[in-house]
Amino acid sequence: MGSLTSVQKSIIIGSILGDGSLRKAQGRLNSLLEVNHSFSSKMYVDWKYQHLKDLVITPPKKRKSNGKRIAYRFTTRSLPEITQFYEKFYQNGKKIIFKNIVLDPLIMAVWFMDDGNKTYNALYLNTQQFDLDSQYELINQLFNQWGIEATLNKDKIYRRVRIRTSSTPKFKKIIKPFVLPMFYYKLM
Repeated sequence: MGSLTSVQKSIIIGSILGDGSLRKAQGRLNSLLEVNHSFSSKMYVDWKYQHLKDLVITPPKKRKSNGKRIAYRFTTRSLPEITQFYEKFYQNGKKIIFKNIVLDPLIMAVWFMDDGNKTYNALYLNTQQFDLDSQYELINQLFNQWGIEATLNKDKIYRRVRIRTSSTPKFKKIIKPFVLPMFYYKLM
């Protein structure tokens, strides 16, 4: 993926699996990544920005959305390096998971910080935005690459990835070195 560092690639992929989105404006050659979280996650957005700042023109800014939510966000420049991710992760404008995606510990940690949560002893990854094939691909790769057993769990009308209780300690051990302290509560 061009001149990106391995850390940048992992943060971008983890963000795509989570709350990040790639956009390609009509008539534009290249895509950009948008990082957008609630203002309460300012430290996390700033952490992502510090790693991606050479891809960005304008630093993160606070922005009020349509409702009462206040977001904190930044976008990268439209770049060929980001476009390569767009071509892998988007089909007909919809985010998908491609076959044999590689999940390294930083990718999984960013994904968890973006879209993970816990209830009792179970960990969940909110993958409701992905179709079933994509969700099964994630489950397969968690198992094939890391021996982590996961299943789909129904959340209202959608499904999300649930790390099996037996694999929760292994998943936590893999991602914990990369999880920012502000998210330790998700690991307790």
